[in-house]
Amino acid sequence: MSMKATMIIDKDFKVGEVDARLYGSFIEHLGRAVYGGIYEPGHPQADEQGFRGDVLELVKALQVPIVRYPGGNFVSGYNWEDGIGPLSERKRRLDLAWRTIEPNLIGLNEFMDWCRKANTDAMMAVNLGTRGPDEARDIIEYSNITGGTYWSDLRISHGYRTPHNIKTWCLGNEMDGPWQTGSKTAVEYGRAACETAKVMKWVDPSIELVACGSSSLTMPTFPDWEATVLEHTYDHVDYISLHQYYGNRDQDSANFLAQSVGMDQFIHTVISTADFVQAKKRGKKKIHLSFDEWNVWYHSNDADRQIEPWSIAPPQLEDIYNHEDALLVGCMLISMLKRADRVKMACLAQLVNVIAPIMTANGGAAWKQTIYYPYLHASVFGRGTVLVPLIKSPKYDAKDYTDVPYLEAVAVHNEETSELTIFAVNRHLEEALPLEMDLRSFGAFEIKEHIVLESDDLKASNTLEAPDRVKPHSAGNANAAANGQISAHLGKASWNVIRLKLV
Repeated sequence: MSMKATMIIDKDFKVGEVDARLYGSFIEHLGRAVYGGIYEPGHPQADEQGFRGDVLELVKALQVPIVRYPGGNFVSGYNWEDGIGPLSERKRRLDLAWRTIEPNLIGLNEFMDWCRKANTDAMMAVNLGTRGPDEARDIIEYSNITGGTYWSDLRISHGYRTPHNIKTWCLGNEMDGPWQTGSKTAVEYGRAACETAKVMKWVDPSIELVACGSSSLTMPTFPDWEATVLEHTYDHVDYISLHQYYGNRDQDSANFLAQSVGMDQFIHTVISTADFVQAKKRGKKKIHLSFDEWNVWYHSNDADRQIEPWSIAPPQLEDIYNHEDALLVGCMLISMLKRADRVKMACLAQLVNVIAPIMTANGGAAWKQTIYYPYLHASVFGRGTVLVPLIKSPKYDAKDYTDVPYLEAVAVHNEETSELTIFAVNRHLEEALPLEMDLRSFGAFEIKEHIVLESDDLKASNTLEAPDRVKPHSAGNANAAANGQISAHLGKASWNVIRLKLV
């Protein structure tokens, strides 16, 4: 087998435009995401509202365009009214989703304040587990109507004269999951989502709505669920959601890094199902995809089983990520970029402390996990038009996947900045991968930077004590040759960002 890969990129072979919301994230009332994560009154870097400034700076550096809130499983039993009004009047509630106590110190208004400070928008979820259209029409009236009605005037009385104008809404969460409060069959959910969507758009026709897809590609309901739900909701919604997490419980790193191949297939199946419903209804509207939960999640499973129930903000789902996790996150970002024509929104789940790129110590420092870096690079440099890469790569067979290319790559052309960025992962665990790239259609260019995230230890992670054990460098070896050719050696098990300035 020849260990060499080639890639041809032509500026006219386009996949589609990247919607900035592809680089969204997620804050749920779960574990220390809110309390001890974004919000910690008394912390040395807390602002006048109790929001941690060090966390805000790390979030702003990621240029996160949208954040899903308040769940997640939490939303299916949540009464949003508990989180508004004077703090002294807010109720402590049992959260059945995560078996904790929710103090409701942070609610809709405070979260919107945080979004403004973080330079991001909200993707708000409504409760379709224990509630339905009535609650949904109230929360959107409270959030988006200027004034002169009960709920909008109540918001004004709470100190928010200007409407929040939340434009993206999720119709519930994972409603096919038996773990979900008020879970439903596809028909039950489809009908509820349809009627909820109708009243929400009657209140504010400018909003976009996300219907729940299956909770993961392994659900027995997938993909019949998507077909049935869209049969009921096609005329009223704009997106169908996808959720998927991966893990390496068997410590089979080659198979672990191949899992984004399954993500490619998942995306393809959902697109096919959405297009089937469109064809069946003779519709003109394309249903786009919102991959609003995705990440690696498995490290914390055993610890979570030992948490005492009915505490406030225990350390739940606190995966400590290693180098190979960052590589798979990079591959997953590439998977979504390869279908940027249809995957328009996505949320790395989650943002702080809970299966997150950012970790904090209560009362102490915040630091970047390994997965922070591919997410940062894609968000900052992956804006523009995705191009079709013609790739030839040596391949391998893993336990669950065959013909897995060692090279996983995509290119994004930003015409406004005259830049081309190539994201590439070498999945080979032992050998560097020589890569030859043909970019002759772009004319003259210069290499600005070749960023590399690599480690001799796949299990190396960043911690409070060693926050920089795994971090990228800019000493990559990409070289420009004549006639629009570039050569590079991609180190073993590495994430690479090759940035070009077009001249």
